[in-house]
Amino acid sequence: MGVVVATGALAPAAAESGGYTVGGRAASGVADAAASPIPGDTALARPRASARWSWPLSPPRVVGAYAAPPSPYAAGHRGIDLAARPGATVTAPSDATVHFVGVVVDRPVLTLDHGSGVLSSYEPLAAAGLAVGDRVTRGMPLGVVGEGAHCSGACLHVGVRVDGEYASPLLFFERLPRSVLLPLHAGRASPASAGGRPAAPRGRPAGPCRQARGWAMR
Repeated sequence: MGVVVATGALAPAAAESGGYTVGGRAASGVADAAASPIPGDTALARPRASARWSWPLSPPRVVGAYAAPPSPYAAGHRGIDLAARPGATVTAPSDATVHFVGVVVDRPVLTLDHGSGVLSSYEPLAAAGLAVGDRVTRGMPLGVVGEGAHCSGACLHVGVRVDGEYASPLLFFERLPRSVLLPLHAGRASPASAGGRPAAPRGRPAGPCRQARGWAMR
């Protein structure tokens, strides 16, 4: 059987087992939600991880969303892309065993086995002296971001498979930190009236609203 590699696919799938099927419809955006399985598919709809994984890069910034194709060999994006710079240190998201380490096509790839049929892969990742069977612990340096990324700019592609079926990595990692919007004039003290109460907005009465003569408020 020939090996089929789709654009943006997790290449180790072909290298390790001759190709994996894909479960789930396309999941747009980076929402923290499970991909619904396609009709008749028996792929897992939710992860079996007992705890959320830590992010391999800090701070995490998703620049490419997961999008499972409607059929095993259709185009899609079987993972997420994290913004990265070449040489950035990549750490283990949880305790795991090295399942695969090597070069696939033109990219250095590392795959971890988390148990219960869950694998995670990282590319391009130049592993730091790791070999198949080595144990790694959460937060342990795995290597550095290498060359050969499929992004237009530098990035780290992260993929997850459960029993051979691709799943959104966002289901396994810690939730992304929410953006905090600061006031336009952050740090500037707001004016207060003599009585200690904030001054009324310009153009509006300071006291209770009164019905103007000749019209009624609705």
